Amino acid sequence: MSTNSSLSFLPNNQVDSMIDWLYTFGPTKDQGTTRLLYSEPWIQAQQSIYENFKKQGLTPSFDDVGNLYGRVEGTDSHSSAIVTGSHIDSVVNGGKYDGTYGIISSLLAVTNLIHRCGPPKKPMEVVSLCEEEGSRFPLTFWGSGNITGKYAGKNTDELFDKEGVSLTQAMHDAGFGKGNYTNPVRNDIGSFIELHIEQGNVLEQSGNSLGIVESIVGQRRYNIYVTGQSNHAGTTPMSYRKDAMSTASLLINWITSKVTEVDPNLVATIGKIEAKPNTPNVIAGEVMFTLDVRHHLTEVLDSFCKDMFEYFNEVIAQSGVQVSSSQWMDVNPVKMDSHLTTTAYETTKQFHLPSQYMISGAGHDAQMFGMHYPTSLIFVPSHKGISHAPQEFTKKEDLDNGIQMLTEMLYNWLIKEG
Repeated sequence: MSTNSSLSFLPNNQVDSMIDWLYTFGPTKDQGTTRLLYSEPWIQAQQSIYENFKKQGLTPSFDDVGNLYGRVEGTDSHSSAIVTGSHIDSVVNGGKYDGTYGIISSLLAVTNLIHRCGPPKKPMEVVSLCEEEGSRFPLTFWGSGNITGKYAGKNTDELFDKEGVSLTQAMHDAGFGKGNYTNPVRNDIGSFIELHIEQGNVLEQSGNSLGIVESIVGQRRYNIYVTGQSNHAGTTPMSYRKDAMSTASLLINWITSKVTEVDPNLVATIGKIEAKPNTPNVIAGEVMFTLDVRHHLTEVLDSFCKDMFEYFNEVIAQSGVQVSSSQWMDVNPVKMDSHLTTTAYETTKQFHLPSQYMISGAGHDAQMFGMHYPTSLIFVPSHKGISHAPQEFTKKEDLDNGIQMLTEMLYNWLIKEG
């Protein structure tokens, strides 16, 4: 491959048309996208990308869970591969940029490098990850989690979609999970880079085109159960009540107030609430609400949760209402590789691309890879912060800036450090 210090970037007219092309696999009547793991639209999309990889001179291959790779061999056959891409699945009635943009931008960047510079020293692979969203089965990161060994030995017979189809059956029906393809676990990845829409409005509000992610937040998710005593709404004096709803409101107010005192990057969300008996003239005897807490530092999460449970105990002692919890998610924060992050930021300055450092408040495949390999995550803006909806949109200029960023990073990666 040529050893010029950089490439003169040519805006790519294919990015919009390719995003529209992948949108045709699973369109909804609301102009959204539904492309769930192992569904017919998913199969059609992966097969079409397979053919596109082959057409563009990449060697396509599936692994046994349906991750799709397009590989360019390096002149140094002993080097670990540089992998770039994102996920092909969508949420129900989602947008056409989430995940898809990362695959397309990677394909355009890699093929641009090959056509202009020839074979790289290190192998390069574009990956269309089979699943990230968790929209069909009760698990997330099925693609990257298999690559990194997280799901090795996972019993897929016990996981069902809402139609009662097991993950095993769906995988077999799509032609995977039978040992016909390579084992998904990879030990030959040197580094991973993911380009993704932000799914928030930080970049648009700041006027920047690129977000260089330093860390992906950790997440703690709980169901909080408040148990009091149901009774008559008119005949039970306030001082005699064990009102689960009133107590739940007290807890929720404490949580939402406390996070603003602790750290501006700490967020807590109560997204679902259920009351029993849920009747207008009966004091609620039971309330359940969900809690989602996120921050990029484990110690901040630990400290907040410790204080929260201490407060819960104080409320129990004072009110006589019982409070308990069950935790159903505990994901640690993941830092992106500091060298790659710095390189990305310096690249934006070199080419006068408006950028900023960011924390990712959402989970991404990069966090799975980041626990095992040097990893970089780059954001482009989402208009009005909208994502997981048909209105999802990113301007062509920002899409191009992302592709330029990725192209230059791959070029410098392969040349200066190859």
